Amino acid sequence: MGSIQELAAPRISRRPLHEEAVDRLRDLIVQGRLAPGTRLNERLLTGQLGISRTPLREAIKLLATEGLVELLPNRGAIVAPVEPARVAETLQVMGALESLAGELACGHASDERLAEIRALHYEMLAMHARGDLAGYFKSNQAIHMKIVEAAGNAVLANTYRQLNAYARRVRYMANLSKERWDEAVSEHEEILRALAARDASQLKALLRDHLAAKLAAVLAALGARQAA
Repeated sequence: MGSIQELAAPRISRRPLHEEAVDRLRDLIVQGRLAPGTRLNERLLTGQLGISRTPLREAIKLLATEGLVELLPNRGAIVAPVEPARVAETLQVMGALESLAGELACGHASDERLAEIRALHYEMLAMHARGDLAGYFKSNQAIHMKIVEAAGNAVLANTYRQLNAYARRVRYMANLSKERWDEAVSEHEEILRALAARDASQLKALLRDHLAAKLAAVLAALGARQAA
């Protein structure tokens, strides 16, 4: 029988395979490497991801709940199409949530949380300077999530996470325009300054306008695709 010290040793945590598969598939969809309408071929994907069909199918089901995958009766699954009306409605609601989160964060965020957001901001700037859109987007999403969490409202944070699961793809799409990407970086500079100053009214307006500009860029890109 082991000693108390041995029994108290922390267990090695292993992440379930389907969670790894979810993250990797989500990235492929968000980054447009799996385009809307693409059939998710289980044989090819199990080989590419190095997993069996069971965790892959669990991952596909989870991504379907996020609106990124569409399950077809007796025909497998495809990458869900991007519907402009749903995009507009989702980002409008998210704009209101981010605006409220910014206002609340100015009163609730700790200095430690602000330091974390500042560090992510500089990390994001480095990715932008290198032209690493995937790396930039990861830091960018972390910044927005930390601002939402800093609001200190669990219902707000959970609602935001649910909507962002669907919106992540179109938010990435907005930065495919170099001009819009550069504008977004400038807007983030202003957001950080307002947050650091705990200027609730300014931060509220900046976050609302930031997402409105992103929505306009996405809808313009979708319109151009449909016209092509």
